[in-house]
Amino acid sequence: MNIQADDPKGAILQRDKKTYAIVPRIPVGLVSPDDLERIAQVARKYDIPIIKIVSGLRFALVGIKKADIDAVWKDLGLDVGRAKTTELCLHYVQACPGTAVCKFGVQDSLGLGLQLEKIFAEMEFTAKVKIGVSGCPLCCSESFVRDIGMFAKKAGWTLIVGGSSARRPRIGNVLAENLSSEEVIGLTRKVLDYYQKEAKKKERMARFVDRIGIDNLKELILA
Repeated sequence: MNIQADDPKGAILQRDKKTYAIVPRIPVGLVSPDDLERIAQVARKYDIPIIKIVSGLRFALVGIKKADIDAVWKDLGLDVGRAKTTELCLHYVQACPGTAVCKFGVQDSLGLGLQLEKIFAEMEFTAKVKIGVSGCPLCCSESFVRDIGMFAKKAGWTLIVGGSSARRPRIGNVLAENLSSEEVIGLTRKVLDYYQKEAKKKERMARFVDRIGIDNLKELILA
């Protein structure tokens, strides 16, 4: 996908230099039957050739004519998912089913993930941020390879920082354990506030933690 300064809002120019892709915001991957029906109806109405499930549990609608983009967004009735690789923001919160339906779930990962989306979705950072929330130690939401990760035990949440599944992969470091939902949200805010102030431009959390050191980060955040 190619990024152009004059791209329409919420749209990404494609390889053919003619058509665009959009990625609606779908918090923690939860969609309703009405959402799915609107996506299908819009794809048929505007002859959108590709609907792709992408990372972060989102749909990409690919192959849209520039003249149709505003109408597509209006008909979808969904918020814009900030998907461009250049956007320095929260790209998504990935969350497993947790106690909502999974027999292994020990904490409400969907509920926590939705809270995190609501709190951090509009914040600007020095680089893109991805969060993984897993409702048990199996870590189905890949918590150890996200910028910020959480996984649940019966005693509470474990908070992880500095993970990456990119070109230079990194297993995240445990920052704190046995946290309540309120405590893990509060510590996440402290980590992201410090990251926002001290990280270099486009420095992902993994490289930031490598640079300042996990022990230093613990001392600063947990003080």
